[in-house]
Amino acid sequence: MSTNTIPSASSHFITLTTATGLTGKYRTDHNGILATAFQNQDILPLSETFNRADIETLLDQDGCEAMRIYYGMDGDDKVHAILVAVNEDNEDILPSQPDIDPGVDIILEEGQRCPIFCPPASVLNS
Repeated sequence: MSTNTIPSASSHFITLTTATGLTGKYRTDHNGILATAFQNQDILPLSETFNRADIETLLDQDGCEAMRIYYGMDGDDKVHAILVAVNEDNEDILPSQPDIDPGVDIILEEGQRCPIFCPPASVLNS
């Protein structure tokens, strides 16, 4: 289903209890959705951490009204989050030249992927 509307502000908040339930189920079941050959190879991350300044740079782009997270896969079959800015028409704000230097037109990836670089224990990841 396609939509040209951006989700309204304050429509994304959930309780810590809900977040704990969602992340716990994902940690428990994430390998089960994979074909046997891909299980226990850290194909699906448990989390990714991005630098605040980089996220602010993404969100500070002219016309940015929201952020979208896509999921991509590298050559080792590992899934990664890809963050892009979104304009008021719910369109991705993308570089005008596909191979322009990162940081000129902003697309974020390269987050600290867990596993290997996991955060300290919390109720969301233990």
